Amino acid sequence: MSEKDINQLIVRFKYLSVRESVDHYALNCPADNLIDFCGILRNEYLFDLLVDVTAIDWDIASPRFTGIYHFYSTSKQLYLRVASDCKDNIKPTLPSLVSLYSAADWHERETYDLMGIHYDGHPNLKRILMWDDYPYHPLRKDFPLAGIETPLPAADIAEQTKVKVAAAPMMGGPFVSSGDGKMSQTEPTAKDESWNESKAK
Repeated sequence: MSEKDINQLIVRFKYLSVRESVDHYALNCPADNLIDFCGILRNEYLFDLLVDVTAIDWDIASPRFTGIYHFYSTSKQLYLRVASDCKDNIKPTLPSLVSLYSAADWHERETYDLMGIHYDGHPNLKRILMWDDYPYHPLRKDFPLAGIETPLPAADIAEQTKVKVAAAPMMGGPFVSSGDGKMSQTEPTAKDESWNESKAK
């Protein structure tokens, strides 16, 4: 896809805008137009493969959540990224793309599970990694890097073992912020989680 193609898309679809990107061409598309635009991408522009669905939690910004979609044209060998903001910061939703791309099924379930974005129209939107009754979304910025202690999902095992799902010690871990002031205030940190196996929480 060339810059000319991108400009033509923006002229044709007034609701689109160019999204800053360092690798592939990227567009912003409002959630209300997402289904129609993605259908045109597939049928007219031959972006026949949905490579990935993910999301960004901007934490203190509004809108807080942005859905990210990566498309690939197997005939043209081109990538395109499309971003769509969720209107609601408390209960974020986006339309499901399962009717257009069957690959969206599990990708949307993963993003729902880890980020808490609800995909309207998804045929079976349930958790894919965490258990069904897990109350949190682990990839949100406000989720502690070490995790949160929760009861085990199986009551019979919890009764026998008398344990919880324990949070992970983070001291020296790969996701712990150095706290040197170089990171954004919206990046997750673990300043209060310097405990480890030999040093109590």
